[in-house]
Amino acid sequence: MGLLTETNAQYYSGQQAFIGDNNTVDFKCTFNTDLTSTNFIVKVNGGLVTNYTLQAENTVRFAVAPATNDTIVVELNKVAIENNYGSYEYISLNDIINNFIVAYIGAGKLIPSAKRTDIMFHAKRGLQEFSYDTLKSIKSQELTIPPSLSIVIPQDYVNYVKCSWIDNAGAKHIIYPTRVTFNPTELPIQDNDGIPSQDSDGENTLANQSLTEEAWKNRSLTTDLQPDDYRIPKRDFLLGQRYGLQPEEAQVNGMFTINERTGTFSFSSDLAGKLIILEYISDGLAVDLDMKLPKMAEQAMYMHIAYSILSGRANVQEYIVNRFKRDRSSALRNAKIRLSNIKIEEIAQVFRNKSKWIKH
Repeated sequence: MGLLTETNAQYYSGQQAFIGDNNTVDFKCTFNTDLTSTNFIVKVNGGLVTNYTLQAENTVRFAVAPATNDTIVVELNKVAIENNYGSYEYISLNDIINNFIVAYIGAGKLIPSAKRTDIMFHAKRGLQEFSYDTLKSIKSQELTIPPSLSIVIPQDYVNYVKCSWIDNAGAKHIIYPTRVTFNPTELPIQDNDGIPSQDSDGENTLANQSLTEEAWKNRSLTTDLQPDDYRIPKRDFLLGQRYGLQPEEAQVNGMFTINERTGTFSFSSDLAGKLIILEYISDGLAVDLDMKLPKMAEQAMYMHIAYSILSGRANVQEYIVNRFKRDRSSALRNAKIRLSNIKIEEIAQVFRNKSKWIKH
């Protein structure tokens, strides 16, 4: 049996049609995308209708059965259709777990029995670890930097990959982090002796704004350097003895810091109003749509689950554990090579711009 379950109309147009018979009220859709209350509409004979409810298993139930030969069309919205494109390259975590139970657990196999909850735990942990350095799990957001010069860290953020501002031609310009300044994690208010003061509950009284951050936000970005500017030496006898710029400062794309206290990215003032692209890593477990794995890494996940289960069990011979450890390492290496998506033609095209001639 083939693995494709959608028709071309369902995949490309996001539509599934039914014919009424004056009796049937339930119409079950077979989209790969699950229906929600907001991601689809229903039309009968070309007109939009609302006399239906969404039931379990993507079933649309009408209050009154459509008449005989009425054409019922369930139509996904644009976002749902785009989310479905390219879905065949992935396998869901639930399918991974089911396939593992069928292929690796049972009488006569190295793992005679295992709880589904244990397999699910190891599968989720594997997906997290794979997301950090193996899978193409980079997400991105298009944002505009407000006058406050701060944007909130995304809800499913684990670590950043790259931050860039976008010019009028749509090209990216990388924004680099800076080590020149710092965002403090606590802002205790001190008395005249420099001792932090406490409130009625005995906790330190905290300021609302960091003086360091305010000074950095209001710093001058002109080339007219002042005596207290960090970009020039602090003592007269050092003048003329600094050769060149610091490489991390020798760029005009602005800078950013990560403010753990406020949970934001903070940008330099020359980026105010700029359109930026924030690329970051998630762990693949934030939402149901994330809990899927590229098929090129499917075998690596099976090996990871098998090794994790066997290594955590008593009375399993060490050579068996080591065998699955090697199998896991080998499968993971193969997955990284496959997912790196290296194309010799693309490499050759880049090399043609270099100093050496490349025969091709």
